[in-house]
Amino acid sequence: MKDAEQNNDQNFAVLSAMLKAGMKPKPKLSAIEYARRLAVEKALQQRRYCDAFALWRTCSRGACRRQRRCCGEAAGCLRRALDRVPHPLQWRARQDILESTPRNSDAPERAARQFMPRDLFD
Repeated sequence: MKDAEQNNDQNFAVLSAMLKAGMKPKPKLSAIEYARRLAVEKALQQRRYCDAFALWRTCSRGACRRQRRCCGEAAGCLRRALDRVPHPLQWRARQDILESTPRNSDAPERAARQFMPRDLFD
């Protein structure tokens, strides 16, 4: 019981020190700003999937093949390739992206990175 009380006292001390230091809660995003950032991150996520599946190898754009990454219309390439990419590979790519996501990412970025490739198309 004493350990729990001691732990509570330590937590209280940390919180009070944070308040004294002027730590303020992060302001919430407006619905419009959240939707804008989610849309931007979804487009980036489509490009990440294109690169993860190496779709540049079969792309008709020379720039994609030269750069060895998606340089064009990622949404169209990804949509066309979804039937050719096995689901376990899609899931593994999603897991790799989630593991590389910084822990301090904001909500729209975290939400977009949790989408499977097929879910990126509304």
